[in-house]
Amino acid sequence: MKFVDEAKIYVEAGKGGNGACSFLRLKFVPLGGPDGGNGGDGGSVFLQADESINTLVDYRYIRTYRAEHGEKGGSRDCTGKSGQDLILRVPVGTVVYDSDTDELIADLTEAKQIACVAKGGRHGIGNASFKSSINRSPRRTIPGQEGEKRNLRLELKVLADVGLVGMPNAGKSTLISAMSAARPKVADYPFTTLYPYLGVVRISHFRSFIIADLPGLIEGAAEGAGLGIRFLKHVARTRLLYHVVDVVPADESDPVDNIHAITKELEKYSGDLLAKERWLVLNKIDMLPPGEVEAYCQNIIKQLHWEGRVFVISGLAKLGLDELAQETMRYLEEQGKE
Repeated sequence: MKFVDEAKIYVEAGKGGNGACSFLRLKFVPLGGPDGGNGGDGGSVFLQADESINTLVDYRYIRTYRAEHGEKGGSRDCTGKSGQDLILRVPVGTVVYDSDTDELIADLTEAKQIACVAKGGRHGIGNASFKSSINRSPRRTIPGQEGEKRNLRLELKVLADVGLVGMPNAGKSTLISAMSAARPKVADYPFTTLYPYLGVVRISHFRSFIIADLPGLIEGAAEGAGLGIRFLKHVARTRLLYHVVDVVPADESDPVDNIHAITKELEKYSGDLLAKERWLVLNKIDMLPPGEVEAYCQNIIKQLHWEGRVFVISGLAKLGLDELAQETMRYLEEQGKE
């Protein structure tokens, strides 16, 4: 299924039912008095996170959603039926904004979490509620209130423990397919990964973590170049970043320059992203002569003045992946205890 991470919809809550103006008229009940009942409340619109859904694609085709109106009050003090609430299911990780004001309405990060995005109108008041000792035949009623109406922007941010960052063709898709059961598209042209892929890396019984293969970054991504912001917003959720580097780029670019370019884009998008734990993953070492791997990688680390953790791997040849997975699991478990 195609991954859709953004959609715009219009929601309209139900109008409250009007209050009734009625008087009791029975053959053997003289001066029966007012008996107009209140209306019913309008239905509200809710969004609920559902872990069985993984895209917003349905909201690309149907964009208008309305809850039921409340019914009008009846005679004999009968209250009108309230409108049924409308509950829209969205993927876990959906962020809801008012598209007119950019106000953050809800951030649905847990399964079954629910948020009201448009409140139904309050019920109207019937004339029976206005009778008193000095006004025995009131004809006053209050109409039901209109329900809230909103234009919403839904954004899906991938929920993963580990996110992969790096240039296009750094080998991220190959890495995630080697570490997990995910099968992303792999090819030798830019932007092979157009949508995030999630894979579960299983270490042992009841020990696993989720890794996200995200679209590659290019220079200017923070301003929207390439896949730009669509990529960077997904990285914000992750607890750990793998900075995947092709040590022998096919375009003969300098791996150190590529690392600096990605670091700059992360910094421009968000200072919090740059502060996130990031491990350097030097990939495609199978492309180097075995005797030159250590010296070559040490030279890259020395030029970068890199102080974080470094892993030397080959996603294609599956070299160094076990150590990377084990250390990642250990790090995430330690973070969970804090």
